[in-house]
Parts: sequence; C-alpha cells; structure tokens
Amino acid sequence: MDVAVIGANGGIGRELVPRLADAGHDPIGVVRDEAQFETIRERGGEPRLGDLEGEFAQALEGADAVVFTAGAGGDTGWDKTLMIDLWGARRTIDACVEQGIDRYVMISSLQASDPLAAPEAIRPYLVAKRSADDYLRASGLDATIVRPTALTDDDGTGQVSVAFEHPDEDGDDIPRADVAQTVVACLNREATVGETIRLFGGDTPIEQAITPDE
Repeated sequence: MDVAVIGANGGIGRELVPRLADAGHDPIGVVRDEAQFETIRERGGEPRLGDLEGEFAQALEGADAVVFTAGAGGDTGWDKTLMIDLWGARRTIDACVEQGIDRYVMISSLQASDPLAAPEAIRPYLVAKRSADDYLRASGLDATIVRPTALTDDDGTGQVSVAFEHPDEDGDDIPRADVAQTVVACLNREATVGETIRLFGGDTPIEQAITPDE
C-alpha cells in the first residue's frame, strides 16, 4: 500500500517509515518543513509537505492508508495540543473520508481510555487524544487505534504485550520501534480493523500478539 505517515519526522514516525518500506509498502512521509525531506528519503519514504494547522490534504493524494503519529509535543501549550492532537487529527480523518482513503491507524495514548484517572497535568492532552479517537470510531473508516504506554528510545525487540481495551490492564514501557512495528503488523492484518489495542512492552511476537485468535 501507499501509506501516508503524518508526523513522519517524529519519534514513532522516524521508526515507522523504514519499516513500512522494508515490509513492501510505499511510505509517504508528511512533514511541515521541506528541510526534513532528505531525511525522509534516506529512510525510504516519499516526502510531502503538509501542515495540520494549514494545508495538508494534497499530501494524502493517492494514499491507500494513513497513520497519524503527529503531536504537538510537551514543549508547547495546550492551545497547540488542541490544534494538532485533536483538530489536526479530525481534519485528517475528514480528508480520508473525502478522498476515499479507507484505512487509518491512530497512534493514541494508553491513558486516553480514562483521562480523569491520569495525573492532572496531562489530562488535557488525554482528553484531546480520546476525543480524536472517538471521532475516528464514528467516521466509518477501517480504523485501528493503538494506545501505547510510556515510550522509550530503546532498540526494538519485536515483542509486545497487548490488551484489547481492558482499562485495568497495565504493563512495561515500550520502545517506539516496537510501536512502529506494531503499526506495520496492523496494516497487514484486517482482523485489527475496529480494534483499540492497548500496547505494552512484553514477550509475545508482535504479529501473534495483535491477532491472538489467528
């Protein structure tokens, strides 16, 4: 598939683009700055310019699937969280509906299941993520929502632990590389459509973990 990665130069996006290429997909790296184009090419992607606070729909043209892994980041205010993590996500969902792009994978957050149960300092972020997740569910797209726990920059292991929307489940931190590999596996598994996958570090091979009944 031609897979548009929104936030291709972010922590998970940098891990995802080369893994998509290795799996035989054609990744499209959507970034806000042309200065990042060469980096996207080096990772095996086709760079395209797209700004979630401006024009981006043209960056999705020809895509078969979209992965949303963009985020305002912890160094910005809650205004940017609303514009990127919530409104930007909603706009990409609308663009997929308009362009007939059916497959969508959302990188969310573990605690988006219950924002009020999280530390007060991050609740606004989790409300934004949960609201975007709910909008995606209602969109009619073939969607998978991935909610990883705390992320690390450790090397990937190829193994994870998952829970299919069990709020009381908890587990180890997970490398961004393993989140990226889980996205690739989800795109290759129709059984993950309609699922919300809570993702942790673990010891089960990724493809087995996300489709335990196959």
